[in-house]
Amino acid sequence: MPGSHPSPPASALYARIDEEVQARAARLWDIGLRLHAMPELAFDEHRAAALLTDELERAGFTVRRGVAGMPTAFVAGFGSVPRPRVALLLEYDALPELGHACGHNLIAAAGLGAALALRTVLDDETPRGSGGTLTVVGSPAEEGGGGKVAEVAAGVFDDVDAALMFHPGVHDWSWAPLTAQVEVAVAFHGRAAHPTGNPTEGVDALAALIQLFTTLDVLRRRLPAGSHIQGIVTDGGRATNIVPAYARGAFGLRGATTAALDDLVDDVRRCAEGIAAATGTRAEVARSTGGYRHFRDNDVLSGRFARHLAAAGITLGPPAAGVYLGSSDIGDVSAVVPAIHPFVAVMGPGGADHTPEFAEAAASERGRRTMLAAARALARTAADVLLEPGLCERSWACWRQKAAAGL
Repeated sequence: MPGSHPSPPASALYARIDEEVQARAARLWDIGLRLHAMPELAFDEHRAAALLTDELERAGFTVRRGVAGMPTAFVAGFGSVPRPRVALLLEYDALPELGHACGHNLIAAAGLGAALALRTVLDDETPRGSGGTLTVVGSPAEEGGGGKVAEVAAGVFDDVDAALMFHPGVHDWSWAPLTAQVEVAVAFHGRAAHPTGNPTEGVDALAALIQLFTTLDVLRRRLPAGSHIQGIVTDGGRATNIVPAYARGAFGLRGATTAALDDLVDDVRRCAEGIAAATGTRAEVARSTGGYRHFRDNDVLSGRFARHLAAAGITLGPPAAGVYLGSSDIGDVSAVVPAIHPFVAVMGPGGADHTPEFAEAAASERGRRTMLAAARALARTAADVLLEPGLCERSWACWRQKAAAGL
């Protein structure tokens, strides 16, 4: 456990970490650019996973590939003391047509750099039998598919005390306002008929679906902050001279918390069932994706990361009130262990991710500087959790308090 053996002064440890990251700066940037140049989509990140695991293996990490039933997922570990255990999270999937327009190449390079630097420092500076365990988790398919959700279910995070990552963005925020999200399918079953030959025999499923859109538009006006509904028609019939017997819509739902999302799913279900009763149709409502939980920031750890990033001249502040940037499978990790997901800007606030301009920023000089600064801050934060007496316990206390409050 931390504190059971003497450790070097924090300032000396941080200096060594910074030196080790800087010594690898050229290699880390080369890896970031190689990932950027060979974008791979969800669950198909074979070259990226091979590149990253080869680097970890050469550095002395024990690597397990294909974890949680995903060929491009991996876990790499170093350390002989089971706890505390810190996980550095790497993302490396890209977007269709836009490539690394979310900057996952920078996430992977920073996490890798933090892991390589910290492993060397722990080996050199801490007594044998101390320092806990450093884990690197390669998580595919954040952009669609939720690799971390599968890893949580497979027990990858069962013995982890802190899960650390950063995300490039257009803001410098110490934590990420990421909502819970799920896609819900609503189908209405009616009865086909000829619209002029025997119109009274028909039960129009499409009309019921259209009524649901209208009702949800009314519901949308009273949703709490962070909740959101967006729907599309996926099946509206086959011919204009047939009353549709079947219609289906897909609805993307978000909530500021997982509990708020569950409430919204129930609201959609009640609306659909009420419309079915009014129109003589039958409604089916089902979650068509597993969805993501909301992100639970750990103030203890995100505050420590922000302090370390300030050493590189980057000041992180709280997110803008009422602004929600989307959802991520890091939410599912934060539901089971203390976690951080700060945003660090690689372009100005007038920009946006998932754009060609952001893809360019992910291979820019500012992107390189941000990646290296994040690598240093991640490694320092991980070292704090592993070596500073009481920090791990305080972060768990923060997690338990927010979990009890539903935050």
